[in-house]
Amino acid sequence: MTEEEKGELGRALSYTEPGPALDIGCRPMAEVWVLVINTGGTIGMVPQSEGLVPEANKLAEALKKMTILHDATYAKETQLYNRLGVDTLVLPSSNQDKRIIYTILELSPLLDSSNMTPSEWDKIARCLEANYEKYDGFVILHGTDTMAYTSSALSFMCENLGKTVILTGSQIPIYELRNDGRANLLGALLIAGQFVIPEVCLYFDNKLYRGNRVTKMDAGSFSAFSSPNLPPLANAEVDIIINWETIWRANTMKKFEIHMNMNSNVGLLRVFPGITARAVRAFLQSSMEGIVLETYGSGNAPNNCPELLDLLRKATDSNVVILNCTQCLRGSVSSVYATGKTLMDVGIIPGGDMTPEAALAKLSYVLSKPGLTFDKKKKMLSKNLRGEMTVVPIGTQITLKDCKFIQEIAKYLLISCKEELAAVRDALTPSLACVAAKNGDLTALKVLQDLGGNLSSGDYDGRTPLHVASCEGNLKIVRHLLKSGATVYAKDRSGATPLMNAVMFRNHKVIELLRKTGAHLSSQELVNVGTELCSLAFHGDLDGLLAWHLAGVDLNQTGYDGNTPANVAKAAGHAKVIEFFNKLAS
Repeated sequence: MTEEEKGELGRALSYTEPGPALDIGCRPMAEVWVLVINTGGTIGMVPQSEGLVPEANKLAEALKKMTILHDATYAKETQLYNRLGVDTLVLPSSNQDKRIIYTILELSPLLDSSNMTPSEWDKIARCLEANYEKYDGFVILHGTDTMAYTSSALSFMCENLGKTVILTGSQIPIYELRNDGRANLLGALLIAGQFVIPEVCLYFDNKLYRGNRVTKMDAGSFSAFSSPNLPPLANAEVDIIINWETIWRANTMKKFEIHMNMNSNVGLLRVFPGITARAVRAFLQSSMEGIVLETYGSGNAPNNCPELLDLLRKATDSNVVILNCTQCLRGSVSSVYATGKTLMDVGIIPGGDMTPEAALAKLSYVLSKPGLTFDKKKKMLSKNLRGEMTVVPIGTQITLKDCKFIQEIAKYLLISCKEELAAVRDALTPSLACVAAKNGDLTALKVLQDLGGNLSSGDYDGRTPLHVASCEGNLKIVRHLLKSGATVYAKDRSGATPLMNAVMFRNHKVIELLRKTGAHLSSQELVNVGTELCSLAFHGDLDGLLAWHLAGVDLNQTGYDGNTPANVAKAAGHAKVIEFFNKLAS
C-alpha cells in the first residue's frame, strides 16, 4: 500500500458518526422559496416625461424598505444576502409558521404589457423551466392590459404543471403612496408559498383566478379582472380560503415541460351587424391557420348571407380551424338557435364558455403541436385541456348525500344544508384518505374521490395520502393518486415531500414512479445530505444509498468531515457497497 493510499484510508477510518441519522426534512421554521419573475407593467413603473415607464434594477431595493414585504432583521440574522444574493427578500413569518423567501429575477427589457408578444411568453416559460426544481412556487409580475392573454398562453405552454404559478400586477405603481401593488404582490407570494395549486393563476384584488378564465373588465378599478364562468379559486379576506374542489389537476404521470413556439397565424374576428363577406374575405386572405370567431349570444351569426357562410365553409375545407366563442361576458356557445347551428354545419368548432383570450391561446397552442392531423386538432380543441372550458358530465354523479357514512354523521350533527354537508366531507377526507392510503384500500379512495373529496389535502400534520402511500410502498395507490392529480410537491409540517418519505423508507419502485412524474427533492431536503450518505455507507446500508441515487442525488457529496461515502464504505469494508460505488463510477 502506498503512503498516499495509507493516508486516504486513515482519513476514512477517522470517520465517526455525528449521532443519529439526520432528518433532512426538519428545520426550526420551514423556509419556502418563491421566484418572482418581473416582466414589467404598471406595478414597477415610474413617471417620465412621456408617461409611466418600467425602470430596471429598482424593484428589489424598493421592496426592502417595505416592512410587510421584507423582514430586514431576519435577513441580517441569517445572512440572507450572502447566501442567496442581494435580490433575495423574505416575508415576515406567516401564521402557518413558514418563512417565504423570494428572489426577484428581472427580464430584460422590462415591458409595458401592451408590447407583450409570443416571444416574451417563450422567455417567461424558459425562466420557469430553468428554475422549476429550485423553487417551491412562482410569481410573475406583469402589466394588466395583456395579463389575461399571457396567463391563458402560459396555462397551455406549461405542460404537466405541478407547482403554483401566479401572475399579478397593479393599477397604480407600487412606489406610489396609495397603490394596489403591495397587497397584490403580498397575496400572490403568500398563496404561492403556502399552497400547492398546480395551475397558472392570476391574483388580483384579494382573489385568485384560473389564468385561462379571466378577462380584464375595468381600466379604472382595483377590481380589474373578472372570471365570468368560473368562481375564484381562492378568496383572501380575513383568511385565505382555497376552493379545492375547483382546482384543476393535470391527472398525468409525466414530468413538467414547456411548449414553446406558439403558432402566430391566428386571429380574432368579431361579428357585428352588417359585417360583409368582403371584410371576412380580406381577413381570410392572410396566412391565417386559425380564427376565433366572436359571435352573438350563445354562438350565433347571420345565416341570411350565403356568401358569408360559403366563405367560412371554404376556409374550414382548406384546413383553417375556426373556433366559435360568444361576445358575451358570461355564458356558453350552444346550438339552440338555427343561426348557431348553421356555423357548426359549415365546420366551425363550438368553443363552449371559453374567453376569447383563452380561445386564442388554445388555438395557437394546438396548431403548433407537431404531427397532428386536421381532425385531431379539431378534436383537441373540443377537449378541456387546462380547465379553460366547462364540460357538463354525462350521467348521474355520486353526491355527498349518497354516502351513508357521511349522511349518518350529518344527521347526528343536525346538518341540513349543502354547504354544511360539504364542510363535513372536507373535514373528514384528509384523515380517511390517509388511512385508505396506508391500508392500500383503493376502493375507499375512489369513493372519497367520487364524493368530491380532495385527495391532495393534508391531515393535521400536513401529510397527504401520497405521503402515506409513499411511506408504505403502496405502488398501486401511488399510481392512482398521481393519475388523479395528487401533487408530488406537497410538504408536510416538517417540510418533507412524498419523495423524501419514499427515500427514507427505501421504497425503490415508488421512488422511480415519483421521479418519472417529475418529483425532486427540494434544496431544503438536501441540507447535510453528504453526512446522511456517509452514515449509510458506514453502516453498509445499500438499500438506503440506492434510494438516494434513484431520487437523483449525487452520491459523491462529502460528509461533515470531508469524506465521501465511497471512502467511508471502503474503510468500513462493506464489499457490496464498494461494488455499488464502483459500478456508478464506471
